Amino acid sequence: MTEQTKLREQICMIAKSLFDRGLAHGSTGNISVRLPDGGLLVSPTGSSFGKLDPARLSHFDAAGRHVDGDLPTKEMPLHSALYDTRSQAGAVVHLHSCHAVAWSMMPEVDEDDFLPPLTPYTIMLLGRVKLLPFFLPGDPAIGTALRGLAGKRTAVMLANHGPVVAGKDLESAGNAIEELEATARLAILTRGCSPRHLSADDVRAIVTRFDVEWTS
Repeated sequence: MTEQTKLREQICMIAKSLFDRGLAHGSTGNISVRLPDGGLLVSPTGSSFGKLDPARLSHFDAAGRHVDGDLPTKEMPLHSALYDTRSQAGAVVHLHSCHAVAWSMMPEVDEDDFLPPLTPYTIMLLGRVKLLPFFLPGDPAIGTALRGLAGKRTAVMLANHGPVVAGKDLESAGNAIEELEATARLAILTRGCSPRHLSADDVRAIVTRFDVEWTS
């Protein structure tokens, strides 16, 4: 089995797991992986995470040319922007997960630090999450906004739309975006209850102990 074949199957397996657990629905969300030769495998436009076909994934070469498979997701600008600005990125996952989207609508949310410091795992897996404004789905301006961050964030939240996470590999990106959704759910569940957040000292200790990329 070739490395590309393994990655094709891994994309479909992780996508189905996200779908089966309600983190993706209908034909929402998209996913991509960087190949060893610099090319990309990308979920096709209009496809469902619940039934991706490994053989039909969109395949791009290292020059960004679509060489085979179905047409890619319309959100290619956001995927390309993350790969171009984060050389260490090996995979990108974008969801429309319910609690993250709900939290993005709350008036008290900090656009420079989208998630409250409720657990150490949010900090460890995501760093500081940037909230970007609303864009029409597929708008190239999403890519422009991501490029404007100059690769300083591994995760962003598109307001009223959904989270986007880059990881060193597909498993890392998948785990991180699940953590983002779980923390947003905690934020919604505890909203108005004055929950005890991790202190600034706690956050600094986590960032130092686990060598977290923590951009202001």
